[in-house]
Amino acid sequence: MNGLRRIAISLIVVMGSSLAAAQQPARLTGKVSIDGSSTVAPIMKATAELFRAEQPQVKVSVGISGTTGGFKKFLEADAALRTDISAASRPITAEETRMASERGIRFVELPVAYDGLAVVVNKKNDFCKSLTLAELKRIWEPESKIRNWKDVRPGFPDMPLRLYGPGTASGTFDYFTEVVVGKARASRSDYTGSEDDNVIATGVEGDIGAMGYLGYSYFALGAAKLNAVAIDPGDGKPVAPDRTTISDRTYRPLARPLFVYVNVESLKRAEVEALVTFFYRNAKKIVEHPKVNYVVLEEDVYAAATRRLADRTLGSLFADHAALQAPLRQTYVKREND
Repeated sequence: MNGLRRIAISLIVVMGSSLAAAQQPARLTGKVSIDGSSTVAPIMKATAELFRAEQPQVKVSVGISGTTGGFKKFLEADAALRTDISAASRPITAEETRMASERGIRFVELPVAYDGLAVVVNKKNDFCKSLTLAELKRIWEPESKIRNWKDVRPGFPDMPLRLYGPGTASGTFDYFTEVVVGKARASRSDYTGSEDDNVIATGVEGDIGAMGYLGYSYFALGAAKLNAVAIDPGDGKPVAPDRTTISDRTYRPLARPLFVYVNVESLKRAEVEALVTFFYRNAKKIVEHPKVNYVVLEEDVYAAATRRLADRTLGSLFADHAALQAPLRQTYVKREND
């Protein structure tokens, strides 16, 4: 009897081990290369860190060349030098899409989170609570002559205005200039620029006359050190950036979606598909991770993105600026249902 019991126990242990092994994901090896937006980088770094616990033999690199710099690497003429995934704080441009087509590069465009651009001033600045979109344009447009706060609005003090913002390789720069100035990449050049939002934040923190713009999440993480300016889009109703106004897009026009672009050839490698799939299985956990702190997309938008990935749906849905300002549910979910 004891012998039969030992055999039965052994069978149970073996079956249990087999079931546990079957439930574990296949062990993968290889490398996944990601580059692009410094704004999207925290999402991809958190994804890589959590993915490592599941797939410790897969090496994931995350660079921060800026959105434009990232697309250059994604679209390299030499296929061996191309990145697998491009992180972007703006949609791919028509020129970049044309280059992809010429080089035979097929990609899937996937939204990952909402973010907003915070216009920030020094904590001791007690006079600039809000700005109109027209005032922002006059400050940032090419050849702007505004170098003092008194020239921004009557009643503002006689104080030098020093500006900080993203470098020209940044998708944040592209997005801000398009929605504020009216043309992507049209900006005054006499400002301190950096692809690193921490540099912008530090510059504004240390200068009472400073103004800058940067990703809302960076502002939120260090909100005690900066003031965010409410933005009046032209209706006389200034709106400050927060998680709610960014999610419902009432913070206009500086709320925006964030993206990743995945090379379809790279998706043929199990480790690349596993990483992207892992993100969408854990999107809420990753996007709201303390090291990320962005605004999650609606569940049906994530579901639509997952289907785009599974179906290898090619190309961009953001051929014009109007599409970018529309709610993502309209862009992804309604399009599927029509």
